[in-house]
Amino acid sequence: MPQQPEYFVAPGSVVRTIWGKADTVLFIFAGAAAEFALNKAVDWLYFTGRLPADPLARLFSTVEYARQIVFAERPAAEQAIDTITAIHAAVEAKRGMAIPAWAYRDVLYMLIDYSIRAFETLERPLSPAEQAEVFEVFTRVGQRMGIPDLPTSHQQWQHDRQQHLESHLEHSRFTADLYQQYARHLGPVRYRLLLQAQRVVVPAAVRQRLRLGRTPWLRPVLLVYRYTQHFSLSKWARTSLLPADYKEKFLRLDVVPPTTLAMAS
Repeated sequence: MPQQPEYFVAPGSVVRTIWGKADTVLFIFAGAAAEFALNKAVDWLYFTGRLPADPLARLFSTVEYARQIVFAERPAAEQAIDTITAIHAAVEAKRGMAIPAWAYRDVLYMLIDYSIRAFETLERPLSPAEQAEVFEVFTRVGQRMGIPDLPTSHQQWQHDRQQHLESHLEHSRFTADLYQQYARHLGPVRYRLLLQAQRVVVPAAVRQRLRLGRTPWLRPVLLVYRYTQHFSLSKWARTSLLPADYKEKFLRLDVVPPTTLAMAS
C-alpha cells in the first residue's frame, strides 16, 4: 500500500478552507496592506524598492508563498519557508543590519489575525478550536523561520497581538506614500473599494490610525454576497474590480497551487 503524503497543513484543516478561496485571500490582502503601511518596520519593505514600485505585485507574492505553504506537502512547504528566510537574510546582509524580531512576529501575527478576520467577515464565525488551529499553523511557520519569543497558546497570542498593535504602529511618511501608490495602481474606484474592505476587516487600532471611519457601506453588500457568491455574475463582478493584470492571478486563488510554486518564485 503506497504511503500517504504528509502535508504541512492537514487536508481537512480550516486553514486550507480559508486560504483556498480567492475572496477570503483578497480580504487578508486588504487587511495586510493597511497594517503594513503603519508598521514601524515598513522601511525594510522600502529598502529594496519593490513595495513602493508595485505594491500589488509585492503583496500577491506574499500571498502566493503563504498558499504554497498551506497546500504543499511538508518537504515542499518547509523548503518554501526556508526560501523566505533566505530572502530576508540576504536583505539584512545587504543593509548591514538585522530585521527586528518583533517585526517578524508582526507579519506572522497579521497572517493569523487576518486569516480569521477575513473568513469571519465573508463566511461565518470560527470556533475557538478553529481559531487556535490557525494560530498553530502559522506559529509552526514562525518556528521554522527561527523567530524567537513566539507565544505558546492562542490565548497568549491574543494578548501579544494587542500589545503589538498598541506599540508598533505609526502613521509615517511611508504610510502616506504607500497609500498614494495603492491609489495610483488601483485607480479611483478600486482604491475606494480597498478602503471599504479595510474598514470592515482591520482592527480598531489600525482603522483609527488610518482614519478609515467606522461606517463602511460595504458591510450590507457583504450580507448579500454570502447568498450570491456562487453565481457567475458574482464572479464577474469580483474580477471586474481588479486591474486587468491581476484578474488571472485572482482566479488562480480559487485553485489549489502546485507544489512546485515556491521553487519557481
